[in-house]
Amino acid sequence: MSVTLRDYQIDAINRMHNGSILCGGVGSGKSLTAIGYYFTKIGNGLLDGLQHGYSEDYVPMTDPVDLYIITTARKRDTKEWEGELARYLISPDDEVNLYSGKMKVTVDSWNNISKYQNVKDAFFIFDEQRVVGSGAWVRAFLMITKANRWILLSATPGDTWMDYVPVFIANGYFKNRTEFTRKHVVFNRFTRYPQVDRYLSQGALIRYRNQILVNMDYNKPTHAHHETLEADYDKILYKQVLSTRWNVFEDAPIVNAAELCYVARRVVNSDPSRIEIIRELLKFHPKVIIFYNYDYELELLKSADWGEDFVVAEWNGHRHEAIPRSDHWIYLVQYTAGAEGWNCIETDTIIFYSMNYSYKIMVQSAGRIDRMNTPFTDLYYYRIKSLSSLDLAISRALKRKQNFNENKFLSG
Repeated sequence: MSVTLRDYQIDAINRMHNGSILCGGVGSGKSLTAIGYYFTKIGNGLLDGLQHGYSEDYVPMTDPVDLYIITTARKRDTKEWEGELARYLISPDDEVNLYSGKMKVTVDSWNNISKYQNVKDAFFIFDEQRVVGSGAWVRAFLMITKANRWILLSATPGDTWMDYVPVFIANGYFKNRTEFTRKHVVFNRFTRYPQVDRYLSQGALIRYRNQILVNMDYNKPTHAHHETLEADYDKILYKQVLSTRWNVFEDAPIVNAAELCYVARRVVNSDPSRIEIIRELLKFHPKVIIFYNYDYELELLKSADWGEDFVVAEWNGHRHEAIPRSDHWIYLVQYTAGAEGWNCIETDTIIFYSMNYSYKIMVQSAGRIDRMNTPFTDLYYYRIKSLSSLDLAISRALKRKQNFNENKFLSG
């Protein structure tokens, strides 16, 4: 048995330490690298080019400890982690786990993290950044990190310093969130809810981040081709919605900014030109993933006539269907349900039927086909966008690597 790691993965393992964040782009092999760290640095196993020297063969761990992997619900259900663990002869199944009786392996979702807050003397891999804010997940995370060794994996570890607070606390830089805000945060005094105005002593924060962040120097073998395709929209109805604040779909007044943007987007995104654009793309791309936001978009996509050759499947809050095994298929994926935690190397094409408000979600969605083991060199991303003020504002925010803010759009 031999595990093949690339040079940048070996380099990352040698720089990792307890409490570090392994940061690599989607498809860079963070899972395999994280297990490699556990195998060599925690369990004292040997792999090619790692630890005490070079080994042509697999040398088992001498000090295995219980392994807990907290990941997305989809990764847990599709057993993606089990596939990576098997390469190290490790498994949650005692019958095939080489270390049966010496250690146990648990793979579970973030939704169940509180079940493990009393575990001690184990090793935790936290997959995907979910420890933001001060909720139940963060409290469980901090309890776990006090009594166990751990690392965190993320493609996008944080947009603001507030995103790093739980990890800073877990690494001992601050006692709690209160100490962090007292030393480094100035809040805006003129807002109704706490809003950060600026940060203080950012040099110290940069130093803390550099101490825990381990970047993977990954040179992608793929070439991404991004193209924006212009769709039409009902300009008269769109203008009517924005000026009258009237929900034309419910025949009722609009109550807040979120509903106004939703109704305006529905007018824009329901235009038949978007389906026509996809039909044209299908002539050149027989297997496509289509990301969408709302249920009404799903219904439009499902009711469209794609031709008898195409098989349609979906992954969302309603259905969890597998990618079709066919020469021609369309996989409809809702952003929230399917932006992360799964891979697809059967296609080179993603179509964004509508844009998501979150820059991070858009990046993660694009990464579903940009994997280390993809057989494709060229990957194609098509973003459908109208010239409506709303679509243009969303696009500008994403281009700045920011999230779109509905209140700012309406006030502006």
